[in-house]
Formats: sequence, structure tokens, C-alpha cells
Amino acid sequence: MFPRVSPLLRFSLPLPSSMARNISSRAATGAFPIVALAAAAPHSPSNVQFFTPSNSFASPSFRFTTRCFHAGFVKPIETGVWAAGGQRGYRKVRRRATAKSKQKELELSVSICIEDDLPDNDSEILSIAELLRLNAPMALKLALDGLKDSPCKTRDTVITDVGGYESIELSVMLCNDSFIRKLNKEWRDEDSATDVLSMSQHVAQLNLPILMLGDIVISVETAARQAEERGHTLLDEIRILMVHGLLHLLGFDHEISEEAETEMEKEEEVLLKSLGWAGKGLIQSAYESYDQANSDSEILDDRKKEGSLRFYKPKFKYIFCDMDGTLLNSKSQLSTTNANALKEAMSRGVKVVIATGKARPSAINILKTAGLADKDGIVSELSPGVFLQGLLVYGRQGREIFRRNLDPSVCREVCRYSLEHKVPLIAFSNDRCLTLFDHPLVESLHTVYHEPKAEVMPSVEDLVAAADIQKLLFIDTADRVATELRPYWSEAAGGRASVVQAIPHMLEIVPVGTSKGSGVQILLDHLGVKAEEIMALGDGENDIEMLQLASLGIALSNGAEKTKAVANVIGASNDEDGVADAIYRYAF
Repeated sequence: MFPRVSPLLRFSLPLPSSMARNISSRAATGAFPIVALAAAAPHSPSNVQFFTPSNSFASPSFRFTTRCFHAGFVKPIETGVWAAGGQRGYRKVRRRATAKSKQKELELSVSICIEDDLPDNDSEILSIAELLRLNAPMALKLALDGLKDSPCKTRDTVITDVGGYESIELSVMLCNDSFIRKLNKEWRDEDSATDVLSMSQHVAQLNLPILMLGDIVISVETAARQAEERGHTLLDEIRILMVHGLLHLLGFDHEISEEAETEMEKEEEVLLKSLGWAGKGLIQSAYESYDQANSDSEILDDRKKEGSLRFYKPKFKYIFCDMDGTLLNSKSQLSTTNANALKEAMSRGVKVVIATGKARPSAINILKTAGLADKDGIVSELSPGVFLQGLLVYGRQGREIFRRNLDPSVCREVCRYSLEHKVPLIAFSNDRCLTLFDHPLVESLHTVYHEPKAEVMPSVEDLVAAADIQKLLFIDTADRVATELRPYWSEAAGGRASVVQAIPHMLEIVPVGTSKGSGVQILLDHLGVKAEEIMALGDGENDIEMLQLASLGIALSNGAEKTKAVANVIGASNDEDGVADAIYRYAF
């Protein structure tokens, strides 16, 4: 959370460097940008005091502690703490003491901050800050009461039962457009002001007794403009923004699907009505503002005349895209044209998800060169994706939601065949590749296809015992794969494993009943997305189920005949930027 100067320093823990700049953005809904940042500033410890523990969540006893601060540019405090937006500290203006409870209570510690560039003598801002001292804990308690047994299917449940925590910390900061613009530029590489930012500090793996919920940053200037347009007071608008930011910190995300948007919109309405606060939720208000702004046909005509592609609403919410033979050309390279098309799709609110036979590190390495593997890209360790032919599926925040391993007896048999017939073989295990002997074709999997460099194991038993294996991959000439390897293993695998092929000179052995299509379906169910909301692109036989599942399945012209036979559309080849052509032709 934002560093604050407090008379009692109870806790000081810099986050590990792997968590630094772990940022995901929520795109705008309607006419006004709505952004949530889901991670902490690098090395930003909590330096506030915490309080008395609680025993249960079902009927917790809450005690509110609120503090007001005024933000100013100061040197870092002695603990070496610095803030997300620069070397910015917070000096205390006022603090109310709270009496110690005689029984165990769950402390809700809420800090209200005022950024230094806001006018010191603005009575309205000071009055709102004082009211938020009461309003913020009330909203937080009500929101926490609704977490357990929540009916929402799409909410990220990393924060659910708060009974195991001793205290919960939240800060609300009021700032101007310039300050929130600096945060956007620093964390999202976007030079724009937004109405609210939600910056989560919760790291579940640390198992702390303190739930550091995070920071809600609100631009008073943007809130004032929106309040005037929507016909209510500045206090009403700031309360609405605070509720929206709070729900983001508690795992709601209106952007992942229509169902998620509906659920978050309903939660906003429930909180505002229960608290007796005026105004509609931010999602509903933003849509109404958008509809009103676009009701004027002259405005629409002007936008059309500009030739802006952004005028047109995307036809699909998600694009699932294969890599080898599809997104990548015959040299396993990502063209600038395809990269730009993916960026264009994302800029219009379309989610692009990789569905590939590759391991996740391979996909990240390839897309990193085009700037598509960072916090705003399409693949990272914090994004959804389908890998290893659907045997590893990652959901929201990049957490593993499905894994399927090969039977060890099948692995032994395939490995022995590899040694006996001297056929190069690679075993895929999560982010690792294992093999039994060095070979130029094994090395090519790393140098050409960017898979993790294979580790040579001393024996079959050592390889099988090293890790769970999701799939095995033979590499040989296309002729030998077609005439020897595929016929043999289609029969030898029996009902114990399946044989799939994406590239002519490779043959894959995978668990029975799994496919890239089944992995995509698992991810859709996790995200709350319907199959009719997606477009899919592929080329290999391993893409057949995925193309059949999608509302629009596009096979590239270089694809397998069986794949093209089931596709809705046959597009240009992978050497003709077929992905880009399909996106511009069919996605909007």
C-alpha cells in the first residue's frame, strides 16, 4: 500500500522482486475509463499499525480505525520505503485514538489520504475526506459480510473467508488528474487520467495475519466532471467510485465476461442501496453516459468519417489463437503484421488467448519480442492460456486450473522405444523439457521453436521419476512420422494414450480424452464465457475440436485437410499473415 508515516511501525516486508510491477489493467466501460491495478508497488511495505484478532467470519466483531493523511513530496522514511508513483510519503494530519477492545475483534483499518497538490483550503474536499472516515469502513464491512457464501460465480475467490486474519487494511486516496495520470503512465504506460484505480496489495502465498487489501485512488477532478454530467453531488460520485474500487480489490472484474459484468453491477447496486447512498453504480452510469453520447447521429457520422476502426463494435469477446503454423510463420517467427493485428484487437476490448501445444515459457519468449508478453500483452505468467495441447490450463491471474498427466507406464514404453530406435524424444513437464540423448532435432526444439532447453536424463527410470509428464513428442522426418511412427503408436497406445499431430515432422503422445478443445472449454467455464462469444484460429489436427467449439472457427490455408474440413472459414496461410487477415476481416 502507499507508504504512510505512522507513530507505530509494526510490519515492514518488501515484496519479492518477482512480484514487482505485477500489473493488470481493466479497460474502460462506457464513456469513462475505469481501471483496476492488481498488484503492489515494488518494495512497498506496509508501515501502519495493526490491531486485535478475530476468531470467525460468520459473525465477526468489527472495530473501525480510520486515519487521515495529507500527501506531500518528502524524502523516504528511515525504513527505506518509497511510493509507487515516485518518492512520495504521507505525513499525518490527524488521528483519533480507539479504545482497546476487551474481546477479540477483526480490525478494519482505513486510511484516508489527500494528495498534496489538492488545495489545502478546499472545504468541500476536507469535508468529503472527513465523511469518508465513516463511509469507507461502513462500505468495507458490508462488502466483507457478503463475501462468504457469495453466489457470484465469476469473482476471483483468492479473498473469501477473512476469519483467519487479525486485521484488514485499506486506504482511500483523493488526488487530482495530474497525479492519477502519473500513476497510469508509471504502471500502465498510458498517459491519461482515469476516475479510479484499485491497487491490490494482497499476496495469498505470504500467509500473513494481516489482510493488506490495497489502495483505492480517486481523481477528484474527474469525479467532479462525472458528478455534474450525471446530476449528483461530488460526494455521491466519490462514494460510487469507492464502491467500484473496493469490489475490484475483493475479486470482482466486470471485464472478463457478461456474467461477471452483471454480477459486479448487481453488487454495486446492493452496496449503494444498503448504505443508503445516492446514485447508480459506476458500470450502469458509464453505460448510460455512453448510450447518451452516442444517441446523436451527427456524432456517429463524424466518427465514421474519421475512418477510425475503433468505431465498430467487436463481434467477439475472445479470440483463441494457435501458435505453430498459425500465428507463427513457417520459420516460427511472429510477423509485425500479425503482432499489430493482435494489438488492434486488444485495443478494442477483445481478449486474445493463446491455445497451443507449446509450453507457456515458449509462448512468452516468442511474444515478448513484439511487446505482447508484458502486463498489457496476451500471454504472461499472470494471464489465462491453454498450453501443451490442453493438458495445462491457466485461468485468471495465471493460476493453474487444470492439469492432466500421462500414465507413467506409457511414458516408460515410449522412452524405451526412443532409445531402441534412436528416435529423438522430448518429454514435457510443466515448464521443463526432458530427453534421453542429445540430438540436433532435440536442440532445434529450443533454437527454432523456442521451447525450454531439454535436460538430458541418464535413464528411462530417471526421466519418468523426475517429474509428472503431460505429453511426449517424437521428432523425425515427415516421411518417417507418417509411415512408421504414427501407424505404430496409433495401435500401440491403445486406450492408454492418444496420438495427435500439429506439424508433419512431429508426433505427440497425450493422455486419452484430452485435447486443445477440451482445454479451451475448461477455460471458458472458468471465465464464464460462452462458446458463441469466441473466434478461434488454427491449422493442425490438434485444433479441430477448438475450431468446432467456437462460434467462428477459421483454419489457415496451410492447415491439415481434416482441419479445413471442419472450419467455418478457410483463411490465408501463416506465411501470408493469415491471423491478421482474419482479425481485420471477421473480428469487427
